[in-house]
Amino acid sequence: MTGAVRKLSISVPPDVAERLEREPNASAFLVDAARALMRREALDAELAHQGIPVAEEGVARARAARAAVDVAWSAERYEAIRERVRHATGGGETGRVSAA
Repeated sequence: MTGAVRKLSISVPPDVAERLEREPNASAFLVDAARALMRREALDAELAHQGIPVAEEGVARARAARAAVDVAWSAERYEAIRERVRHATGGGETGRVSAA
């Protein structure tokens, strides 16, 4: 994180606290997660603006399809795809994708 920042005090449930405690930089982890959610919300808003509303039924179908891929694909196949994306994007971070 660079630039101006604000310090916040937050309360989280125990399972979230345990996950954050495993992160070397919990602040960066939370910023990444919040920005991913913000991008998803912006995409939903843009799709709605274009006349393509995001319905819960469609989200549920997409999650089910993603879960099927998670079961069917090996770790090696995922890594091969990640490498192709890194190569196609100039070797930078691909970011974390959430099935949310």
